[in-house]
Order: sequence, then C-alpha cells, then structure tokens
Amino acid sequence: MRWCVSIGAVLFAGAMLGGDVASFAAPNASPPFAAQVTPRSADNQTAPTVDVELILAVDVSYSMDMDELAIQREGYAQAIVSKEFLQALKSLPNGKIAVTYFEWAASSDQKVIIPWRLIDGPETADAVANEIMKTPIRRASRTSISGAIYFAMPLFEENPYHGLRRVIDISGDGPNNNGAPVTGARDAALEKGIIINGLPIMVKEPSYSTMDIENLDLYYEDCVIGGPGSFVVTIKDREKFKEAIRAKLLLEVAGRTPERRVVPVAAKEPRVSCLIGEKIWQDRWGR
Repeated sequence: MRWCVSIGAVLFAGAMLGGDVASFAAPNASPPFAAQVTPRSADNQTAPTVDVELILAVDVSYSMDMDELAIQREGYAQAIVSKEFLQALKSLPNGKIAVTYFEWAASSDQKVIIPWRLIDGPETADAVANEIMKTPIRRASRTSISGAIYFAMPLFEENPYHGLRRVIDISGDGPNNNGAPVTGARDAALEKGIIINGLPIMVKEPSYSTMDIENLDLYYEDCVIGGPGSFVVTIKDREKFKEAIRAKLLLEVAGRTPERRVVPVAAKEPRVSCLIGEKIWQDRWGR
C-alpha cells in the first residue's frame, strides 16, 4: 500500500519520533517488509547486516534554484546528525544503516556524491554529513526520474552491507521529461523488492519556463513511489524544507508510516498522467 503524507503529518511524525522513537521502531520488533528483499548472490549473503540500505537520489535539474539546492543539501546533512535520527538508529535491531547519496538530472546524468557509507552512531553520521556539505553544488539540464531509478538499482548490488530493507528516496520538483517512462522504472524496482518513497518539492508556483506542474504530489503518488509502506512527503513551504527531510528520514529508517492524518492512495488510473512531463516537453520543443 502507498500513502500520501501532508507536511503537517510529517512534522507531527518528526515530533513523535523525537519524543518516543520506540513507538515507531521497537527494538525487539521484527523489521517490517524484510521479506520483500530479493536474495542476492552467494557472495553477498555473508555481508554485514544493516537495518536498511537507503539511497538518497536528489534532483539537481535547472528547475531547482540555488537556494533550494543549498537547503536540500543542508536538510539531509542536518537530518543525519540530528538527535532524533540517532535515537531512531539506536532503537533498530542492528542499530546501523547503509547510505549512499547521488544527484541526478537527465537520463545520462547521475553523480554519486557519497558512496555507500555505514552509519552506526554520531561519529559516522558526522562523517557522512560533512561529505555531503563539502561537495560543490551543481545544476544540470532535464529531469529523468526513470534514469535515477535505473541508476539506483545496481547500487544495491555494489553495497558491501546487506540490508533488511532496500529503499530509494527520490526528491524532485518536476515530472519525468527525459529517458524511459517513469512507471517502467518504478515497476522494475518493485520487482526486485525495492521500496521507493518520494519527496516532491512544491515551494514555487508552477511556471511555464521550468515545466512545473500543479499536482506534482499526485504525480509522485501514482507514478513514482511503490512498495510496501511507500509514502510521499510533500514540501510546499520553503521554511519547513529541512524539518520535512528530517522527519521523512526518521520514518524511512524506522520502517514506519505516519499513523495519523494519512490518506491511502487508491489503486486506480493515475490522477495525473504519468507521461505529463514528456508531453509538456514535446509540446514545447517538439523533440
């Protein structure tokens, strides 16, 4: 089942996790969705176990302004070192996760900023946050969510740490307009037992020049995310950008979905065409 989470629910969840992490991730509870992970090769069966393998796939297309890109970077770095995140980490069965962070734009443009890193406490969290912040911010053309997903999937096989769950966290401010259709990439990931969560960024009014759409949150819900417990956190307020990122990471690490003010997404025809980005691009540029 997939879920849509309002920004209010996200901030509420963040507060709840900060006050009582155990209510979301009981130390002795069986890890949710563990059965969804596809078995790996024999070589990887003996790899160290982490509670989740988390890929942070971050949009750096030109539709993102420099302020947004900076806030996005800071949001992830600050979330990883926050006391709420570290408390959530300690409450997990293994007390550690593996994280990699890459930036994406066009279907052929993905750049790994942080290779797979183990986070098991404050020191390793600080190291990852510092790596995120020291890399120069860049921007690139086009938006290929499908390219990001296809790039992300093999990264799990390169990870030296075997996780109980595998999650791709995709943030972006526009629909797919380059590369393969997004639904094919999503379905390929789901077949491998990978969960995809979304962070649609809607802090600006839709603009013709940036190919924004009004219902990006619905697009992400119906066309991008998938897997057991997958959810979307929509950011519509620039001032709450960092708070939302922190709360979303807490939920992903704990393997939980907010229990309040959550609306299930119906399994029906997409409310926004999953090819809307491609259509806008074709209508505008004819290619």
